[in-house]
Amino acid sequence: MATLLHRLGLAAVRHKIMVTVTWLVALIAVGVGAATLSGPTVNSFSIPGQESTIALDLLKQRFGDASGGATAQVVMVAPGGGKITDPAGAAQVTEIVGKLAKLPGAVAATNPLDPESPVVSRDQTAAYSTVSYGVQASEITADEREALQSAVGQARAGGLTVEVRGEASKESGADVGGPAEGLGVVVALLVLALTYRSLVAAGMNLLTAIVGVGIGALGIVTLTGFVELQSTTSILAVMLGLAVGIDYALFIFTRFRQELLRGLPVPEAAAMAVGTAGSAVVTAGLTVVIALAGLSVAGIPFLTEMGLAAAATVVIAVLVAITLVPAVLGIIGLKALPRKKRSQQESSDEGRGFFKGWGDIVTRRRWFSLIVAVAALGVIAIPVTKMQTSLIQQEVPGSTQAKADAIISERFGPGFAGPLLVLVDGAGSASYAATVREQIGALPGVAVATAPRPGQAGDAALITVIPASGPDSQDTVDLVHAVRDKVSDGPDAKVYVTGQTAISIDVSQKLSDALPIYLALVVGLAFVLLVLVFRSILVPVAGVLGFLLTIGAAFGATVAVFQWGWLQEVVNAKVTGPLLSLSPIIIVGILFGLAMDYMVFLVSRMHEAHAHGATPRDAVVTGFRQAAPVVVAAATIMFSVFAGFVPQGNDTIKPIAFALAIGILFDALVVRMIAIPAAIALMGKAAWWLPRWLRRLPELDVEGAALEREAPEPVPVA
Repeated sequence: MATLLHRLGLAAVRHKIMVTVTWLVALIAVGVGAATLSGPTVNSFSIPGQESTIALDLLKQRFGDASGGATAQVVMVAPGGGKITDPAGAAQVTEIVGKLAKLPGAVAATNPLDPESPVVSRDQTAAYSTVSYGVQASEITADEREALQSAVGQARAGGLTVEVRGEASKESGADVGGPAEGLGVVVALLVLALTYRSLVAAGMNLLTAIVGVGIGALGIVTLTGFVELQSTTSILAVMLGLAVGIDYALFIFTRFRQELLRGLPVPEAAAMAVGTAGSAVVTAGLTVVIALAGLSVAGIPFLTEMGLAAAATVVIAVLVAITLVPAVLGIIGLKALPRKKRSQQESSDEGRGFFKGWGDIVTRRRWFSLIVAVAALGVIAIPVTKMQTSLIQQEVPGSTQAKADAIISERFGPGFAGPLLVLVDGAGSASYAATVREQIGALPGVAVATAPRPGQAGDAALITVIPASGPDSQDTVDLVHAVRDKVSDGPDAKVYVTGQTAISIDVSQKLSDALPIYLALVVGLAFVLLVLVFRSILVPVAGVLGFLLTIGAAFGATVAVFQWGWLQEVVNAKVTGPLLSLSPIIIVGILFGLAMDYMVFLVSRMHEAHAHGATPRDAVVTGFRQAAPVVVAAATIMFSVFAGFVPQGNDTIKPIAFALAIGILFDALVVRMIAIPAAIALMGKAAWWLPRWLRRLPELDVEGAALEREAPEPVPVA
C-alpha cells in the first residue's frame, strides 16, 4: 500500500493544478446540487416491520391521512381557577377551535367540549384541542408552524392561558453553523499555526479539510431531495468530516515537513509523506468507515443511513488527504516550513524537548502511570452504570411546549402527554373491539381506555389508551408489553399497539439490544486490525482495553452532565434527563474509529523504532517523541471542533458532541499518552511477539517500510 500511495502522491504533485481544480469543480457541483435538489429532513424515528410502525401505516389506510399525520395539542386553561366549561370560557374555546381548524395545512381540530368526546380536566379548569395535519412533521412548512404559533398567541388575548405542544409545533431541521462552531474552527487554525509556525501551512491544511467536508455535507443535503434523511445526519457529517479532515491533512503535512528537513526535494517529500503518513491515514480512515458502516448491524434504517452518510464524508476526507493535500503541498513547497528552517535540513531539536521528557517519565514510572490513568478513567466512568436512554426528548424549560406538558400532566395526568393507540384491525373488529377495551381497562397502569372509534369502512376500530404514567416512565413501557402479551387477537381481528410513545419504546428497545452486538463487533475489529498492523498480540489487547476505558469515561461524564445535571451551565445544557436512545451506539462507532486513529499513529512510530533495532523502552520513548506532538495537536483540533457544537447545538447533537469531545480528550491525553506507553514499556520484548501460526497473516504496512527497501528514482526539484 505504501508504494501505491507513494506513486499516487507523486502523480498528484506533478499534476497539482489539475488535481486542485478537479476538487474545486466537485465542490461547486455538489453546492449547485444542494441548492437546487435538496428536500426536507425528518425528526421522527421508526423501524419498518415493527408492530407499532405496521399499525401506523394501517391507521392511515383505515382512518384517513389525519390519523397518521403530525399533531399538536393546544391547551387552554381558564383564568383564576374558573371553569373552562362556563359559558364565557366555552365560547372562547369554540372560537379558538374554529380558527385552529382553518390553519394552513391543518385537516382537523377537535372540540374538547364536544359532549360525545370531551377532553376536559376533572376539575373542568382546562381543556385541549388536537390539531391534525395531513403530513408528517418534516413536511410542515415554516409558515404553517408560524401560523399555529400565531394563533396560539392571539388566543391568549381573551384571558385564557393557551400553550401548544406536539411534534407539529416544533422545528424539524438541525441547526448548523452557529458562532460556537465557528469558534471551534478558529481554535483549530490557531493550533495548526502554533504546530507549523507557518500561517501558509496552517491555512492550507484547514482549507483542504473544508473542501472535503463541504463536498460531503453538501452531497448529503443534495440526497435529501431523493431519500428521507434525519435532520441530524448532515450536522453529524459536518462535525466528523471537519475533525478527521483537519487531522488527516495534519498527519501528512507534518510528515512532509519532516521529509523536507531531511533534504528531500518538494515532489519526493510530498510523495514520501503520502506513502508513509498516508498509509496510516488510509488505515485509520478505513477503520472509521467500517465502524460507521457497521451501524447497519442494528437493523435500523435511519441509523444505517446516518452511519453511511458519515462514512461517506470520511471517505472523502481520506481521498482529499492523499490527492488534494499533496497537490497543495506541491504548490506551497518550502512555504510549509517556518522561514528560519527553509534553508536548514535536519531538525536541531531531535532527542530533546517536552515530549521526550514526558515519555521518559511515563516509561520509567510505568506501573504508577498505568495505575493512575486507569483509576482516573475508572472513577469518571462510574455514572455510566446509571445511564438511561429514551427517544422522548425533554422540552426546554420555559418554552410553550414545556408549559403545555406541565399543564396536561397536572390537570389531566402524566399519561395524557403520551397516549397509546390500540388498533383492532380486520372484518371482526367492530364486534371484538369492546372486548379489547375491557381487557385493556383491567390491566394495571391504565388511566383511561376510550370507547372504540370505527374506521371509515367498518373494518377497523381505534381505542385510545391513557397510561397512568408519563411517556418516558418504565411503567408505560411495562404497560405496552402487557397489552401486547395479555390482549389476544380475536376472530377476524388483530390487535396492534402504536402511537408515538409505542414507537419510541420499540426503537429504544431495538437500539438497546443492538448496542452489545455492535460493541463486540468494533472491539473484535479493533483487535484484528491492530494485530495486522503491529504483528503483535499484547499491543492490540492493550489498545482494545484502552478503547473500552475511553468509552466508559466518555459515557460516565456525559451521564453526569446531561442526565444528572452536573455543570450543565458550563455546556449550556437547557434540559436534563435520559440520553437520546441512538446516542450511545453512534458515540461508540465514532470514538472507536478516532481512538484507533491515535493508536495507529502513535504506536506505529514505536513499532518502527523497534524494527530499526531500538531496545523496548527506547523504542517507546523514540516513537512517543516523534508522534506525540502530532497526536496532541490532532486531539486538540478534534476536541475544539466537537466542543464547538456543544454550547449552541440542538438537543440531539449536544450530548453526542460533548461525549465525542470529552472522549477524544480522555483517549488522547490519558489512554494514548500515558496508559499505552506505560503498558508497552511494561511488556518489554513481549510487546511485539506474535505466535508462529499467525505470522502468515497479511501485513498492513502503515510505516512505509516498503519505501525504505526501495530506492526511489530521483525527482528534480520543482
